[in-house]
Amino acid sequence: MTGSSTTPPEVDRVAAAQAAVAARRARAVVKKDVAERRRTPLSVAEAAWSGGDPRSPESSMRVRELLTSIPGVGPLRADRAMAELGIAASKRVGGLGVRQRTRLRSWMRDRSTAARTGRLVVLAGPTAVGKGTVSRHIREQYPEVLLSVSATTRPPRPGEVEGEHYYFVSDADFDRMIDEGEFLEWATVHNASRYGTPRGPIDAALATGRSVLLEIDLQGARAVRASMPEALLVFLLPPTWEELVRRLIGRGTESSEEQARRLETAKVELAAVGEFDVEVVNDDVARAAAAVVAQLDAGTV
Repeated sequence: MTGSSTTPPEVDRVAAAQAAVAARRARAVVKKDVAERRRTPLSVAEAAWSGGDPRSPESSMRVRELLTSIPGVGPLRADRAMAELGIAASKRVGGLGVRQRTRLRSWMRDRSTAARTGRLVVLAGPTAVGKGTVSRHIREQYPEVLLSVSATTRPPRPGEVEGEHYYFVSDADFDRMIDEGEFLEWATVHNASRYGTPRGPIDAALATGRSVLLEIDLQGARAVRASMPEALLVFLLPPTWEELVRRLIGRGTESSEEQARRLETAKVELAAVGEFDVEVVNDDVARAAAAVVAQLDAGTV
């Protein structure tokens, strides 16, 4: 019995594999250029729609790849944008229809306009990940960055300064601020002290075009997302779980019972990383701080 094989010759398979690798590398270059602001995502899209080679890296790139290469647009934000734009996850930039191209072009232009105004960047993460250390480094090394100062009912820790690290208020004053609507968000943390973000200074800064960095806990970040969905949420991660444990025990600010309770809380908090737009690993304070600061003007497209 005779028949023909559907398996391509070995030389064809090798050539196809080499072509696929070359295409992935070319798309990676485009994404890197966008991430490092050498090209705008809109210029990439326009190149794909110019009627040139449909196999070009711009045209063959998936829309989701392009969006997630934009600084400040993580997978969660990209998926949300694509759902709003009516673009399927499998769509390539060059394969979009006329109406989809129009919607995507408008979205990119709107984002460019928004980037010229102030933006709120929220820094959160599990307990003991080093949010305070990263924020302190930003305060010292990036004086141009406006950090929001939270109010709290807990007592100051050694070295903390009133009005710089927190506003330390009584429970009665905190209740008054809640009643008068002075908080953007507030929450009870670790079943103990309350923390809140005064709304007035943030609204004033954003209105003048200044960006604001807000360091808060996970509950607070969720509350900000609900009240200000345009805010960018950054999740600070530890290099490893073992390093998180070492940091918590090493700082010596809690009793052994409190440490155990916070570690259990941290396990739950780490699982919330998927709710955030951007992830930053705190393996080096200076590097993590620079990555967070970069998000303050990351909206430029």
